[in-house]
Amino acid sequence: MSKNQLQYGHSGEDLAVQFLEGQGYRILARNYRTRMGEIDIVARHKDVIVFVEVKSRRSLAYGDPKWAITPAKQRKISMTALAYLKARGTTQTKARFDVVTVQPKDGRPHIEVIRNAFELAYP
Repeated sequence: MSKNQLQYGHSGEDLAVQFLEGQGYRILARNYRTRMGEIDIVARHKDVIVFVEVKSRRSLAYGDPKWAITPAKQRKISMTALAYLKARGTTQTKARFDVVTVQPKDGRPHIEVIRNAFELAYP
């Protein structure tokens, strides 16, 4: 991945954080990593811990970004989320997986939140 792509991805995550905070989410972690994978944003929304995958696109040339979360990616996110919950002793807490897309529309970033985008996908 090029430096320019990484910068665009980080700016997409920044926009997603601002948007989520405006929707009442409290950000708990960004770029949470384990040996199993990475979660872009971990947040609390009301009484639910939310694991958020952010997908940013400069254009729709490669399709809608929400379709870029493959089953393999869902498994990695799920395993990482379970590790997060286990490390904090919060495995009994409600949790969900959201996807946030950031893409241009009429020259401005358009942000979409897909709540409960997928279920726990553990092998």
